Amino acid sequence: MAVPSPSPLPTPTLIQLAAKHAGACLELDRAALGGIWSLAQWQRELEEKARPGLGLRQGQELLAMACGWLVVDELHITLVAVAPGHRRLGLGSRILQELMQAGRRSGATRATLEVSATNGPGKGLYEALGFRTAGIRRGYYRSGDDALIQWVNLKT
Repeated sequence: MAVPSPSPLPTPTLIQLAAKHAGACLELDRAALGGIWSLAQWQRELEEKARPGLGLRQGQELLAMACGWLVVDELHITLVAVAPGHRRLGLGSRILQELMQAGRRSGATRATLEVSATNGPGKGLYEALGFRTAGIRRGYYRSGDDALIQWVNLKT
């Protein structure tokens, strides 16, 4: 008797993050990044108009998120996170591309982010999306890791 193959999971829904999502963002932040922001910081982040935040949700579960800050014509990407159990499924690439498109629609011509020099998966994702290292911040992270400052052109 053949075992039926599991049905594929539905495609996660793209959402605009808002203050009401602060708790879910905090939970994903803790699970994926070790908790870089407090609940109060999340609430402030999600209330700011110049700080776009997008999420990928399946049901009520937030699977991935990306946040940024629009500074004149630049999108400063402050965070990209994917739930540990949902990594390597393209969610990080999808959410980051969506954030970059949102930045482009808001007038950003370039995007920048910082990634730990030891974060191989992150560096691979950003390189695949066209980011290139333009500088290094020595000992930037709590761990003592260096941060690679990366940029990409958003003009089409």
